[in-house]
Amino acid sequence: MTGTFAKTIRALLIDDHALFRESVASVLNQPDLTIDHCATIREGVRMLGEGPYDLVLLDHDLGAERASLFLPAAREAGVAVSVLVVTAWISENEARRLLRQGVSGIFLKQASIEELKEAIRITTAGGQYLDRSFSRMSGEIRRQKESPIFNDRQRRVLRFVLEGLSNKEIAWRLQISESYVKAILQSLFQKTGVRTRGQLVRVAFEQYENEF
Repeated sequence: MTGTFAKTIRALLIDDHALFRESVASVLNQPDLTIDHCATIREGVRMLGEGPYDLVLLDHDLGAERASLFLPAAREAGVAVSVLVVTAWISENEARRLLRQGVSGIFLKQASIEELKEAIRITTAGGQYLDRSFSRMSGEIRRQKESPIFNDRQRRVLRFVLEGLSNKEIAWRLQISESYVKAILQSLFQKTGVRTRGQLVRVAFEQYENEF
């Protein structure tokens, strides 16, 4: 691939390293590709609101912020845009989390500019781009999206947890025992990989919004 584009693409690069932002914008800014950039999610969401943009190039580690905070913030602001995570390193667990959230791809900074152009082309066109080290996740994430993560009883309990109800109140609403509620909560903890009720609420909003 040559890295050329069929139409002008406007992308927003969110990265807390000014040298990287400026270098990438300088190299990629062409008649068929425009790169704006900023350092924080808050500033990025503001710029997206002034858009329109076709794609966000999002660093995973933004100092005090993480990429997983971006999509919830964008949705809250009423912004819908494709996201390509561009990062030096990311764990498999975090990559899975971001893919479940709905990012369009993961690109590692060790790759070339030409590969970044290709990733931009693919994700802007509605496809998914994954660095080769994460390629096996593609089918895994697709299967997860095709089948529900939670069964009906788990989903109902989770909704009540998100409303702030206690185990006793949930048991009364569902007409089941409180011990059964606790057992369902334990199954939710296992499925989401958390240990506390507070963590379950946070992860549910960040990763499983479409499940409830």
